[in-house]
Amino acid sequence: MPMAFSTHKQHQHLPNLYGATAAPPPTPSAQPNHHTVTSSAAADELSNLLHRLPPTLSLPKRRSSTSATSPPPPTLSFSDPNFNHLLLSSGSELGFLQLTNHDIPSQLANSAETESLSLFELTRDQKESCFPKNWPLGFDADDDDEEEEDGDGKGESFCLDTECSTETTTDLSLTSLREFTRALEKLGLKIIDKLADAMGFDNSIGEDPTRFRSLMWISEGLHGDHDKPSGGFYPYVIGLQYQIRCQKYSLLKDSGSVSVSPQVDSIMVTLGDIAQVWSNGKLSKVRGRPMACLGDGNKSRLVSMSLLVTLPCNSRVTPLLPEVVGEEGTGDEDDESQVCGSKEEQEKRLFNSFSFEDYAWRVYNECYLFNDPLDRYRI
Repeated sequence: MPMAFSTHKQHQHLPNLYGATAAPPPTPSAQPNHHTVTSSAAADELSNLLHRLPPTLSLPKRRSSTSATSPPPPTLSFSDPNFNHLLLSSGSELGFLQLTNHDIPSQLANSAETESLSLFELTRDQKESCFPKNWPLGFDADDDDEEEEDGDGKGESFCLDTECSTETTTDLSLTSLREFTRALEKLGLKIIDKLADAMGFDNSIGEDPTRFRSLMWISEGLHGDHDKPSGGFYPYVIGLQYQIRCQKYSLLKDSGSVSVSPQVDSIMVTLGDIAQVWSNGKLSKVRGRPMACLGDGNKSRLVSMSLLVTLPCNSRVTPLLPEVVGEEGTGDEDDESQVCGSKEEQEKRLFNSFSFEDYAWRVYNECYLFNDPLDRYRI
């Protein structure tokens, strides 16, 4: 079953009440100057006005937030000989895809989900003591949301490292979640390596685990329409989410929100803002993590387990431009023309270099539903 999706455009202006192409109704002329008008006279005036409307003009319809279903993105498999090309194509056009024929068993994903659900059964004190806040790691809750009568807060999330470390010795078992996190991290680094190869970057970029930092972000599914995930946004290179069941998710794109329904047992892959900067704007991005859409009538509990392959806080983010070798180079290491080439051959840099920690703190604590947080770094 392919991943189907539909788009929802964001609008900050009031809609045109007369539709996209129709002109507004003509202003009535020569109205009688009466201080009071009977209901019968008013009805006659309205009838005359409607009869004078152009035949192609119809009454405005309520603007729908959902457009027609778009064609599904490509489904990728590592066994495909054109994997790198398809990865680059879907990454450039959409910024997300679904991966099949991977080596992560469904039993492991289900066990990890069960352990993740148990985290939300803890008391508030247990959540804060077992997972103390050490940004971005730890337990987080939206203090603006009121707690429900049973004690379970809304908008709660856990951010864990690859070891799923806890601070206190409890009966809490996270063995499957830890194994699941490591498996997703291994898969994510492999995808980054192939993406780097397709983009012409250093082909060993995904082979150095010290260059990256992986975070397992666990949050509860949200009822109704929500634009911002619990736990806030956090920048990343690539995100991975295993599809345990048939479930619709909302992705936030620069052009608006996108609803996707990935294939069961596939892994939804999203490209983040760091990947877009690395590619010098060639790759499309998804802002934040996928959010499970339960709908207002669905009261079942569901957790989202998103593995984010991101960067250490002390990193600097800059476009990874392919080096161009100059035609007049002598081969000497000190010959700048051999390394850099001519200015005409160099690709124009679209982003300034910036501190990852400063950027991560900004996007996590500020709301960027309508503005791209990368705009301040564009050249």
